[in-house]
Amino acid sequence: MSEPGETHLLRCQCGAVECAGQGAPIGTAVCYCDDCQAAGHQLQAMPGASPVLDPDGGTALTLFRASRFIVTRGADKLVPHKLTPESATTRMVASCCNSAMYLAFEKGPHWVSTLRNRFVGEEPPVEYRHMTKFRTSTLPYPDTVPTYRRFPVRFLAAVLGDWIAMKLGR
Repeated sequence: MSEPGETHLLRCQCGAVECAGQGAPIGTAVCYCDDCQAAGHQLQAMPGASPVLDPDGGTALTLFRASRFIVTRGADKLVPHKLTPESATTRMVASCCNSAMYLAFEKGPHWVSTLRNRFVGEEPPVEYRHMTKFRTSTLPYPDTVPTYRRFPVRFLAAVLGDWIAMKLGR
């Protein structure tokens, strides 16, 4: 478990881009939605790109409150990638080495979804797998964490709880 003031560092594969999440993450999950899978395939096809998708097709993401997430180095190297021009989600990619770093949102969510495999040091443990109704892999799940066909209530409760804490100034 993270300490309240702990800083979590994320780096691109060549080290030119670095980001930091402050405090405990909102949560860590593997997403199998069709958008994450399609974007993962696009991003992994870029020259020299690092993996985005797990072997079974999921994207492991760790959420931080947007106000507690910053780019500490190489912001000028980050380029946006949208699955479609209409997408509300923008995946930020380090252009120096084509490493997907995080997902940001134009409207709505108060969090940033970081790529779990970009963490420096120990990666946060996966808490659950969601949107498995879109999963196309026939591989067995690599662990025994809970799986959900859609977004689970615990995910919704975590982001709502964090939003309330943010509004209360915590």
